[in-house]
Amino acid sequence: MRAETVITGLGTIGPCGHGREALAAALAAGRPVATEVDRGAGLHREGGARLAALVGERDLSRWIPPAAARRMSFSSKLAVAAARMALADAGLDEADAGGETGPGGAGHGGPRIGVYLATTFGAGLTTETLLRQILLEGAEAAQPFCFSECVANAAAARLAIAVGARGPNVTVTQRESGPILAVARGAQAVREGRVDLALAGAVEEMTPLLHALLDRFGALARPEGALGEMPRPFDRRRNGFLAGEGATLLVLEREEAARARGARALVRVAWSGAAFDATASASDWGDGHASLAPLLRAGLGEAPGGAAGVDAVVSGASGARRGDRLEARVLRAAWAEVPLPPVLAPKAVVGEYGGGVLAPGLLALDGAPFGPAIGFEAPDPEAGIAPHAGGGRKAPSRVLLTGLASGGAAAWLILERAS
Repeated sequence: MRAETVITGLGTIGPCGHGREALAAALAAGRPVATEVDRGAGLHREGGARLAALVGERDLSRWIPPAAARRMSFSSKLAVAAARMALADAGLDEADAGGETGPGGAGHGGPRIGVYLATTFGAGLTTETLLRQILLEGAEAAQPFCFSECVANAAAARLAIAVGARGPNVTVTQRESGPILAVARGAQAVREGRVDLALAGAVEEMTPLLHALLDRFGALARPEGALGEMPRPFDRRRNGFLAGEGATLLVLEREEAARARGARALVRVAWSGAAFDATASASDWGDGHASLAPLLRAGLGEAPGGAAGVDAVVSGASGARRGDRLEARVLRAAWAEVPLPPVLAPKAVVGEYGGGVLAPGLLALDGAPFGPAIGFEAPDPEAGIAPHAGGGRKAPSRVLLTGLASGGAAAWLILERAS
């Protein structure tokens, strides 16, 4: 009999604030949580994007002592804080997890913990600082701290040190599909018995330089004529996404182990799948719905009731022109003659990157209300999908999370109620 993997803890930090309650309130309102990016350095183009979904509440001292925080980049701090929040939510303290504060120090007698963390850009501000030191003052001025924190897997390493995780430490860099792929890898490791616990999720920081570069490449939503700057998933007038930052970490463990320690399973991981769209360029989405949809359809067939047994789609649509079109075509082809369930588009609220659909997926299964997709007014005939319009919908028993990435990676995850 296959061991079932459940999610028992959720930690999330983002533009909405700290924790699930703040995120749930923002999703119910359905409005982007955006602030103006610092443009004082003159990096941005005239008339370009001005807004980003930035973490406003940056005091993380509840989870990270100041002495430890001084040795971390902002993205590392986000990851560690979200992980500790998730462990607490799962009913585990660091002594239970074998962390720094546990008996005998890290890794002595505790469970085997694996870390599976996705990031797209890594520690941007620390990388900028290191390069500025080298360019302006010479290589001898480069600080070792900046070098060690600028690599993509620095946040995962810091997380492992903080909680005493001595199992596999995996960093996934697959852009928009990364968060789902990281959770899928963690769930697989738990299911196969390679770890007792997995901390899986995503982290991202958005700096003014990164925001300016994304805007110059035409990726971000921007003012256009009479239209204000806003992400418009699936809308015909969409012209880019809202860049965001934050961290979401989940605790995964075997269902029987969670039950044995009296933990409450938030959701069960029912299925995960991944694919690659060979028609995609290195920096954009492709047109490979004809090859992606059958793989998703096969995965849906593994769930009770098939496609009809999925009660909601927590979509990765963000307002990206080609990305939303591909997302819509894959969903329509995968469901074929079966009516699509409500399609939720949380990235219209929280922005792209920083965890995306992970926490909203868990909240959707918990029955949290989602407001209308603000900005959706003109259906796109090439997409043929209208996002959830808000209001009443039945509490789902099973949801699909989607992540189609620029560059071709694709990932899906089906979550279901555990009780």
